[in-house]
Amino acid sequence: MTRPPLTLLLAAPRGFCAGVDRAIKIVEMALEKWGAPVYVRHEIVHNRYVVDGLRAKGAVFVEELDDCPDDRPVIFSAHGVPKAVPAEAARRQMLYVDATCPLVSKVHIEAARHYENGLQMVMIGHAGHPETVGTMGQLPEGAVLLVETPADVATLEVRDPERLAYITQTTLSVDDTAAVVAALRARFPLIEGPHKEDICYATTNRQAAVKAMAPRIDALLVIGAPNSSNSQRLVEVGKVAGCGYAQLVQRAADIDWRALEGAGAVGLTAGASAPEVLVDEVIAAFRDRYDVTVELVETAVEAVEFKVPRVLREPAPA
Repeated sequence: MTRPPLTLLLAAPRGFCAGVDRAIKIVEMALEKWGAPVYVRHEIVHNRYVVDGLRAKGAVFVEELDDCPDDRPVIFSAHGVPKAVPAEAARRQMLYVDATCPLVSKVHIEAARHYENGLQMVMIGHAGHPETVGTMGQLPEGAVLLVETPADVATLEVRDPERLAYITQTTLSVDDTAAVVAALRARFPLIEGPHKEDICYATTNRQAAVKAMAPRIDALLVIGAPNSSNSQRLVEVGKVAGCGYAQLVQRAADIDWRALEGAGAVGLTAGASAPEVLVDEVIAAFRDRYDVTVELVETAVEAVEFKVPRVLREPAPA
């Protein structure tokens, strides 16, 4: 049986960002240095394949510090944690390693600086997301106001409209965030923003690649987890950019092949916490069904690398 032709447009950049790569290395190096089990508070990154692989090596994933024993190392996830978490770990004299992405830590530092200067903080983010919870938790409870949409800005009650600053979650839609920032600036003209965009380079680059592909494809597949904010935003960006069909898949087995019937060109990308092995798996699944031509759509080249904490680079005491 002759397989139908199909062009697979492969986004570049895609997949792992420097913060995710660093966080995974931290868990692997901790297991190598201290042996299993090593505890990890929350999924180290939002990807089941990655988490299951680390679990098989001896990582134990928990949601709260209360679930960790005092005598084993604990790692804080790439999304960041409220200030109270490392404080409690220190009180219990636990050995802990912070795998918070340095670009998330930058936002934490911004929030603290504005607060110390007497400004009330507004955070643009998704309620309940661990990064949002961690960032808001850098300041006393109630010190940060959360907005998700321009409509939220209209009902915002602030202490002093001339003494405000805003920060954002690092994994938001660039365009959606711009709309919220515009609403904030329209209502509060003196509001201070970050010196450099809070949305991280990886989120921005992956969304730009999807926008570049969108006019040329009949459908878009985004490899990522349902709880991955940056992956969900890629699906949304694709739809807004004109993709009639955009689907989030965790593995090749999740692809709805019937929905792709008749497509001549399909775009493929991966969220910042999705490993390249899953991209290869999806491409192989397409090759089983189609006569595939792969075309790379490269909109940026990434060369960012973050060092792991010094405690993991030093030899363990004899």
